Amino acid sequence: MFCKVRLGFATAASIRLPCSVNPRTGRLGTPGLCRHQRRNHSSDSSAVRVLYDGMCPICLTEIRFLQFLQRNRPGNVNFIDISNPGYDGTKYKHVSYEMAMEEMTVIDEKDEVHRGVPAFAVMYGAVGLGWLGRFMMWSPVRPFMEKAYAVFAKNRLKWTGRAEECPSGSCKKKPADS
Repeated sequence: MFCKVRLGFATAASIRLPCSVNPRTGRLGTPGLCRHQRRNHSSDSSAVRVLYDGMCPICLTEIRFLQFLQRNRPGNVNFIDISNPGYDGTKYKHVSYEMAMEEMTVIDEKDEVHRGVPAFAVMYGAVGLGWLGRFMMWSPVRPFMEKAYAVFAKNRLKWTGRAEECPSGSCKKKPADS
């Protein structure tokens, strides 16, 4: 909330004074942003990478919703379907297909790998739902979220009708067509 207020004041000030010059650096000033609002738009490699199972109907529904939310923020999030035969974990911090199938995996702008509930928090923050990610990570809520997600991750193949396809509880990667 304070970030929005601060940004609002800075924006209002910039309306009255179109630009301000920092006397020390001689550079034009811009409204101040909070730490979590700063974005690095220098390259696509700084985008958040979400590794998802495109064969999971529940996962795919959520990814489509997140893609819809980020339609006005191109390049913020790259969605990588690990079920594609060409998926190569060495391109994504050595996150293998099997590892990505175990639980939600996201690689943030700093190239750090997040799994489980923290992965959702990073992903939601990148598409403009930071409030939801912060709520999930809030200490009174996080233990419940961790347990609920552990149950989902353990049972999602069965619940999505893929238990026969993946009898060991983990699917084997389909080979690339030659």
